[in-house]
Amino acid sequence: MRFRFTITILWLSILPIAPAITLDQTLQSTLDNNPAIQQAKLKLEAAAGRRLVFRSVIWPGVKMNVPGGVQGGDRAGSTSTKLFGFVRGALNQPLIDMAIPPSLRRGDIEVLIAQQQLNLAVENQLHDARIAFYSALYQRDLRSLRDKQRLRLDENVASQSDRYNAGLVDRSAFTTATVEARGLDPMVEDAQRAYSAAQLQLAQAMAKDLKSKTPLPEPEGELTYATVNVDLSKEIDTALDQRTDIKLARLLVRAANEDERIIAAGYYPSATGSLTADYIPVTGIHREGSTSRNQDFVGSEIREGAAYTWQVIDNGKVGGAVLKARSAKEINELELKKLEANVGQQLSRIRNQLNGIAERHNALISGASNAEQAASAVQQNLGSGLSSQLEYRVAESSFLKTQSGLLEASYLQNVALADWDRATGRYFQFSQDMR
Repeated sequence: MRFRFTITILWLSILPIAPAITLDQTLQSTLDNNPAIQQAKLKLEAAAGRRLVFRSVIWPGVKMNVPGGVQGGDRAGSTSTKLFGFVRGALNQPLIDMAIPPSLRRGDIEVLIAQQQLNLAVENQLHDARIAFYSALYQRDLRSLRDKQRLRLDENVASQSDRYNAGLVDRSAFTTATVEARGLDPMVEDAQRAYSAAQLQLAQAMAKDLKSKTPLPEPEGELTYATVNVDLSKEIDTALDQRTDIKLARLLVRAANEDERIIAAGYYPSATGSLTADYIPVTGIHREGSTSRNQDFVGSEIREGAAYTWQVIDNGKVGGAVLKARSAKEINELELKKLEANVGQQLSRIRNQLNGIAERHNALISGASNAEQAASAVQQNLGSGLSSQLEYRVAESSFLKTQSGLLEASYLQNVALADWDRATGRYFQFSQDMR
């Protein structure tokens, strides 16, 4: 048994160890490398091009072509064949169009939507990375706590073995101590697996290359507990004003409203100015179908005019599109109202969680010192034969339970504060700013 244990320790000692990483480094790596954030950045660039599409309705349309050909035949005694070519251009400028104002606003809103979508992606991914970091700290400390208790139990096994060899106790005491020590092995292994899983989740959030031989990140720091006081009514107002998802929902409502106005512009008249020009550098080229011998030549010219259209009878195309856009706007409005209504409930739930965690932490604090003193006293009495193995097992179990409970309370508070930061729309102002 000792030989195999030594081999395991030696094998673990040659494994590559990743440098410790802080929470700030974790968030920065996530911000720089996370694929969801990178995709949202690309969508923001696409939104800038989409805005140009919306704005294109105000700009003139210019077309140009260069026809050419050959003209010949016996006309007025002339048998010469002439090559010809000319430049023809056309310019159309919208003069009156009810779709222009909402199109300009819609283009600007498109960029704002993409910006808020990027902010939302950043917030979600950083939140996930933060939770993964806290989880890794918790599992690491829980593994360490159980390792320390297993070491205490192994010391008890050694002590009982010496006493058994000296004839001071019977074999059952040594056997019971061994069973108690080995009973903690599965708990330590579970904590190790949970820690490895948390490291993997942390590496995924940071977009680390999991195919390489680079070791998984090792979190640096400790989970701490601190008293937190929150003003619910004030924070609700802050959340309604600053939350990214609510800002995005409001923009979607505005976008749907402008979409409806753009479609409804089909009800109204529109006017377009036009300018066409032909430039012909050659002379003596007759118009097509001309029978005149010395007239009706093609020459350079400029023509201007305006076109006015008004569809006074809707065949259902515009009306149906307007109704469809209006229903989309109403759906977005309902989603916005739902988000705004849930803010108070969500913050109240998190506040209640914080209060419950505080009560549990205070209760554990009062019992932790007593549990530690009791465990130490029983361990000393066990060595002198004044306490039984059952008393020792109960004392150690109580001590581990209180220490694990305190660690879990610190972890749950940090997670709840991370949820609070996101729910109030001040995610990048970490929990220390509220203390």
